[in-house]
Amino acid sequence: MTCDAVAKAIPLYHYGELAPEVEESVEEHLHVCAGCREELGRQKSLAAALDRNQLAPPPSLLAECRHELIRAVYREEAPAVSHRASDPWGLFREAFHSLWHPGIRFTRPAGAVALVALGFFAARFVNFGPGGLGFPGTEAMVSSIRSVQPDNSGRVQIALDETHRRVISGRLEDQNIQRLLLAAAREPDNPGVRVESVELLKDRSASVEVRTALIEAVTHDANPGVRLKALEGLKSFAADPDVRKTLAQVLLKDQNPGVRIQVIDLLIAHKDDATVRILQTLVGKEDNSYVRMRCQNALRDMNASVGTF
Repeated sequence: MTCDAVAKAIPLYHYGELAPEVEESVEEHLHVCAGCREELGRQKSLAAALDRNQLAPPPSLLAECRHELIRAVYREEAPAVSHRASDPWGLFREAFHSLWHPGIRFTRPAGAVALVALGFFAARFVNFGPGGLGFPGTEAMVSSIRSVQPDNSGRVQIALDETHRRVISGRLEDQNIQRLLLAAAREPDNPGVRVESVELLKDRSASVEVRTALIEAVTHDANPGVRLKALEGLKSFAADPDVRKTLAQVLLKDQNPGVRIQVIDLLIAHKDDATVRILQTLVGKEDNSYVRMRCQNALRDMNASVGTF
């Protein structure tokens, strides 16, 4: 092994986290390299200093770190999970080894501190039942301990948080899949999920439930990408009175010029007196020059006065 490789492996070597064959190679190198032996000595001194100055992190910080670790595990794509370790300790080891990726330049002291911190947090995970913290089938469970309270009778009350994940697959015609997509289209904290869900639902707007979800998205969703996708799904219903009423409200209130332009296109596809009045109102208040020009052109095409507001 080279001195550089040994220097990176010394924190793991000190805490006994190397594979047996790697540990043997490190020891052989340390036997002949004085510089690396000095580095090992510095690592031992740092560890001793950390042991003498133990910190007591606040419970809120520990809980946040545990939950972040859980979310990091779940962020892995489903196909990749099958290649990951299935036991808690294996997951911890893989997470730590990722810290030493060649593209990440930690200093050695920072690496040692990270090792101590990760070891402390990972030690808080406990196996429950025969499944432990593994990932049986397509359903996973991870438990994090919130509190432990013993009583005088010898019993212990343990409060824990459990996170479950299920992977459900099916065709878009499946009612269960459509129901889940409708729920995902209203997911408040994930605009990416809403965009993908509305993209899949927009070609099924013949369903009253789907059309209602699209109208809600156009009217209330905070993400303009979601609103634009929903407008695509409402194209075939641009002549419907309820849809046109919604489009008129969106045209006068939406803050995104791209959304307003697409609404204009939908409204003028079915010209009527109400459309003329809406466009005339918008011309009088529109501050985007391109949107205003589109309104004026549409009014001229309908032989309506651009100056009547």
